[in-house]
Amino acid sequence: MRRPLQNLEQLLDHLVKLAEGEAEVSLGMVVESIGSRAFGPLLMLIGLTLVSPFSGIPGMAVTMAIFVGLIASQMLIGRRHFWLPAWLLNRSVKRDRLLRVVRRVRPLARRVDRLLRPRLTVLVDYGASYVIAALCLLIALGMPMMEMVPFSASAAGVALGAFGLSLVVQDGLLVVLAVGWVGATFAFVVVNMI
Repeated sequence: MRRPLQNLEQLLDHLVKLAEGEAEVSLGMVVESIGSRAFGPLLMLIGLTLVSPFSGIPGMAVTMAIFVGLIASQMLIGRRHFWLPAWLLNRSVKRDRLLRVVRRVRPLARRVDRLLRPRLTVLVDYGASYVIAALCLLIALGMPMMEMVPFSASAAGVALGAFGLSLVVQDGLLVVLAVGWVGATFAFVVVNMI
């Protein structure tokens, strides 16, 4: 039985272990190894992807928006396992590039993990996770517009990662901060599109 991920650094360790002996790591490999009903860790992965150098790959924000939209909507309708299309699961990254990104992100992940702990758990309990899923769906719907505003998709990635991490660590304060960040990000996008 797989041990649930408890923080960002464990997610990075998991990705490194998954890449061992592989030329490329696909999204399908990651989803299968994390678990197809692990909403929090999948959001953490999406958030990390969008704040990492991978966000510079053309179309990455839209691909991640589709990923978020699919899992958030399935969570809202009560599915126990997430279904994702093969074309999305087949998206992959070369092992060397993945390991470079992990090395660059690890110091930040370590600092973030030190700040987190279970608190305000009413904001991350079972019922609240549906509210988080609805907010993530709204972010996913807005992400295609963010492709036109530099760095806004990365800002959305911070919020998605924070929501995922809040579910994993049971830190409701992180939910409050993520909601504020979402509001600021959407305001930034609207102002820059006018």
